[in-house]
Amino acid sequence: MASSYSFKYFNVRFPEHHPYVAHVEINRAEKMNAFFEAMWLELRQVFNQLSEDSSVRAIVLSGAGEKAFTAGLDVKAASQGGALADGQSTVDPARKAVHLRRHVLEFQDCITSVERCEKPVIVAMHGFALGLAIDLSTAADVRLCSKDVRFAVKEVDIGLAADIGTLSRLPKVVGSSSWVKEVALSARIFGADEALRVGFVSAVYENRTETISAALKLATLIASKSPVAVQGTKEILNWSRDHSVQDGLRYTGVWNSAALQTADVSAALLSGLQKRTPTFEKL
Repeated sequence: MASSYSFKYFNVRFPEHHPYVAHVEINRAEKMNAFFEAMWLELRQVFNQLSEDSSVRAIVLSGAGEKAFTAGLDVKAASQGGALADGQSTVDPARKAVHLRRHVLEFQDCITSVERCEKPVIVAMHGFALGLAIDLSTAADVRLCSKDVRFAVKEVDIGLAADIGTLSRLPKVVGSSSWVKEVALSARIFGADEALRVGFVSAVYENRTETISAALKLATLIASKSPVAVQGTKEILNWSRDHSVQDGLRYTGVWNSAALQTADVSAALLSGLQKRTPTFEKL
């Protein structure tokens, strides 16, 4: 299976003793895992493929090297040929805006592939986790970090309003509008303790290794559950976050009118009664 996951900027592994778990590692440690266009396009390929892989039930996302989960956007690369390049041209501003909008929407969709993925995604962050790291992690389902992590919504420091997901998702991840606006407007660094206090992360671990280990353990626990139930739970939670309670209840009813017909329900109930670990078919 691993041979079908050959990517340039991401390592995709299937760790022994962690059945049905995929470990995705951002693989540009020499540049602190900073992203440029080829990377975010590849990110979408990775998560689209994992989403449809019946041998995968949960995913861990981490960064290679000891320095950073990701330092965010590779500003140097972007300024030399991407949307941030100095556009001293005679192109009509409206026409230039159309092309720029397409570029931003494509970038947004690549990050949204993490959220859109049918499988739960647990992100394990360490070191520098700046800018794009916040976009990525808020698109994930569970966030864990190490004590040495350094977070920042960094975009205002390069003259931008964050446009790849942070400003839309972070207020829904963290309950304090005041805190979200503070960190987004100031681009200040905040650490693991503060991230835990405001609810941005679920737990803090000693170092990168322990954080990834905890993420794999949690992913393995999730992967042991019915994939019908897990995928439905992620779908309904994400839908309900963006809709009213009544809309969420109605969508749950429609979704479960199909999902409740699964054999996984009886398998889980019987296993509970018989005090044995249930096994579930691939989905």
